[in-house]
Amino acid sequence: MANKLLESSAISAFCSSVATMLAAGVQTDEAVHMLSENRKQSNFKRVCDEVYSHLVNGSNLAESMDKTGAFPAYAVEMVRVGESSGRTERVLRTLGHYYESERRTFAKLQSSVGYPAALLCVMSVILLFTVILILPIFGQTYESMSGALTSGSFGMVNASVIIGWIALIIVLVATIGALIISGLSHSENGRTHVDHLLRKLPGTKQAMYQLALSRFTNALASFIASGVQEEAALRQAMATVDHPALKQKLDATFDAMVNIDNPRSLGQAIVENEVFEPIYGRMLLMSTRSGSTDEVLGHLSDIFFDDANAQLDSAVDTIEPTLAAFLTVAVGATLIAVMLPLIGIMGSIA
Repeated sequence: MANKLLESSAISAFCSSVATMLAAGVQTDEAVHMLSENRKQSNFKRVCDEVYSHLVNGSNLAESMDKTGAFPAYAVEMVRVGESSGRTERVLRTLGHYYESERRTFAKLQSSVGYPAALLCVMSVILLFTVILILPIFGQTYESMSGALTSGSFGMVNASVIIGWIALIIVLVATIGALIISGLSHSENGRTHVDHLLRKLPGTKQAMYQLALSRFTNALASFIASGVQEEAALRQAMATVDHPALKQKLDATFDAMVNIDNPRSLGQAIVENEVFEPIYGRMLLMSTRSGSTDEVLGHLSDIFFDDANAQLDSAVDTIEPTLAAFLTVAVGATLIAVMLPLIGIMGSIA
C-alpha cells in the first residue's frame, strides 16, 4: 500500500487521463493499466499498479483508489458519487481540473514565500549579530567615556537596543512563519495543515468556504442527476464536506428538510439557512420549478470554484509584498539601531 498521498499534479494527471480514456471507450481497468505502462519506477506507477490490481480483483474505481491510501478522501468520495450516478467521466474531469488548480495555487504560494523567506533568514542573522555583538560594544564604549557624556547619550544606546530587539523579534516571527508555510506546501500532507490555516485567516477565510461549497455543490448535482431523492442526495453530499462552518449550515438545512411540522424543499432550506448567497439561492429556487436542478447546481459549482480561485490568487499575491515590507522595516531598524549610538557620541562630543 502506498504510504503517502500523491501530489496534486499526479492526482490531476490520473483523473484527467482516465477520464479521457473512458470517453474513448476504454475499460476502467485497462485505462489505469495504460497509465502505468512503460513508465519509470515511481510512486505514481506503484499507485497505478495497485489500483489496477484491485480493479481486476473485482473492486470498483473508488474502492481501488481508497485501498491504496494515496488519494485524498474528497477525490475518493467524488469518484464514488460519479460511479453511483453514472457520471464517472465527468467527475474525473472535474477532479482533474480541481487538483491542477490546487497545484498552481501552491506553486504560486511557494514562489511568493520562498525568496522573501530566504532574505528574511539572512536579515535575522544580521539583526542577531547586531543586537548581541555590536550594540553591547557601544554600551561598553559609553561606560568608559561616561565622564564626558550626557545622560541623553545613554538614552540613545538604550533606544538602539530596544529597536534592535523589537526588529529581531518581528523578523524572526515572519521568518519562521514563511519557512513553515513554504515547507508545508511542498507535501500533500502538509498542504492539509495549510488548508486549515487558510480557513482561519481573514484574507482567505471566505475563499476556503467558497471552495468547500463548490465541492459540496458538485457532489449534490451528481446525486440529483442520478435520480436520488433530495433528502438522500443532501445527506450523501454532506459526506464530502470537511469545512466546519459549511457543515453547520448544511446540518441546519437537512433538519429543515426533514422537519415534520414544516418541511422545506431543497432550494427553500438552502436559501433560508444562507448556504448560498441570495442571488444564487434564487437561481436554485427557479431551477427546482423548471426541473433543471442538477444543471444549475453544476453551473453554481463552477462559479464557486472560479470565485474561490480568484480570491486565493489575490491573497497569495499579497504575501510577497507583505514579506518585502517586513524586510524593508528590518533593514531600516538595523540602520537606526546602529546609527543612534553614533549620533549620541557625536552629540556628546559637540
